[in-house]
Parts: sequence; C-alpha cells; structure tokens
Amino acid sequence: MNDNSPSKFSSLRRFLNRVLKPLLQAEPENREQLVQVLKQARTRHLMDGEALSMMEAVLQVSELRVRDIMIPRARMVVVERDKSVEDLMPVIIESAHSRFPVIGDDRSEVVGILLAKDLLQYCGQGSPTFNMRDVLRSAVFVPESKRLNVLLKEFRLSRNHMAIVIDEYGGAAGLITIEDVLEQIVGEIEDEYDFDEGAYILKRGKDLYTAKAHTTIEDFNEFFGTEFDDDDYDTIGGMVVNALGHLPQRGEVAEIGDFRFTVVRADSRKVRLLNIERLPG
Repeated sequence: MNDNSPSKFSSLRRFLNRVLKPLLQAEPENREQLVQVLKQARTRHLMDGEALSMMEAVLQVSELRVRDIMIPRARMVVVERDKSVEDLMPVIIESAHSRFPVIGDDRSEVVGILLAKDLLQYCGQGSPTFNMRDVLRSAVFVPESKRLNVLLKEFRLSRNHMAIVIDEYGGAAGLITIEDVLEQIVGEIEDEYDFDEGAYILKRGKDLYTAKAHTTIEDFNEFFGTEFDDDDYDTIGGMVVNALGHLPQRGEVAEIGDFRFTVVRADSRKVRLLNIERLPG
C-alpha cells in the first residue's frame, strides 16, 4: 500500500475532521501534510506534546522494518536446551529477562522459547526433575523485512511477545519483542526493573546498578560520590553517548572513570536504560 492510499489515513482523517476542523483548509494529501496539521494542533493547544509525539511515532512505525530495531544475534541472551536448572538460573537472574531463546546442539539454531516463570516449579525441595522439553515453547519466526506495524498486529492476534528474526538464508539474525515495537510509539516501558517512585538508580547487587538514562549528572554524582562534569551534557545517557561517539545500540559498553556503563535499552532516538558496574579500584 502506498503513502497516498486513502485507507491508510482513513481513521486519522476522521479524527482530524471531527476535532481539528478549524485547522484544515483541505484534507492532507500525504504524510508530510498530515504531520504539519498535527503540529498546528499542538501549537493551538488542541493536543499536548506527548500526544503529538505518539501520533508521529505511530506514522513512523509503519515505515520501519524488523531489522531496524531488532536485537542482533550477537547480543541475544540465550540458554542451552540441555542445561540444568542450576546452570540456567545465573543467566536468568543476571539478565532479568522473562523470555529466553533456547538453542540446541547447533548453537545457531533456535529450538524454542523458555519463560522464566516456568522454572519456578523446579525450585525448592520436593520439586520434580527438570527437563527442558517439558517447558519448551514454540518459537515464532519472522523475516528481517517485515514492517513493524504488521508485526505488532500479529503479536496482538497471536498473543506472542517474542519472535526470532531470520535472515534471507533462514538463519537466526536476532530477536524482537512486542515491547521493542511498543517502545517505538510510547517510549520506555519499565517492567523488568522495580524502581521506587521518583527513583532513578536501582541497586541490584554488589557494585551493580541499573539507572534511567535521563538521570542527571548531578544526581549521579550525589548517589555515587563522584565528580563528573555536567558542562557539556546534563544526563548520564548523554555522557555515555559522548564517550562512545555515536547513538549506541543495546549491549554496547562504555567505561568512564571508575564505572562500566552497559546499554540495556535504546531506540533510534535516545538511550533509555543503563546497567552500571563500579570497577575495582
């Protein structure tokens, strides 16, 4: 479907005709005109900045493909099919994810998906003998070229939350979750890290922390007793981007001073969540 197809904008046009009629001299004929109308609505306080940002993101999602936001294979956290619960738990605890691709004897082959919650029945005294095949769930495979809006619809209809991305040769190229797609529209979704209300930095272990990337340098310095300069950037996310020299992807690492910063969440616009490790002195 091309950008000028009437059906592509039908629902938004009905909204604009009803709510934004005073702004319209004529219906928008293409995406650029539609965005301009939305920006005029923001200027006239008919919607707030967050609503405008979300609507622009919805339009952008239809242009993005899975390859644009997927987690590359090299950065996937996977578990092995033949491992014991004792071997699996450190990986699950350290990553704090809820779903894991399971690989077989051929490490390039994803044979299914493991849900962390399915391991609970095997913990504690009197628990049954663990066999991965008893809890292994089928994996969903999608091509790199699939559009995000199509994938989101498929996620909703199938109630799947994760898909393995395959390349043109049928090999695993990475993975993508419904959260990755939704965050392109609504921004960061914090479901894996239990921050107290108003908190920006979460202590997760000895010398290990998770922090929101928009934590100010001032707050970071106060928390850790450091003296990072905030003349050139205001947040730790900005400090990490400056250190790397580019907008990083998930899994990239920067060592600054006595700390190692690992990008946990990032999108095409900014860094969102960081793991922080205080390095030995």
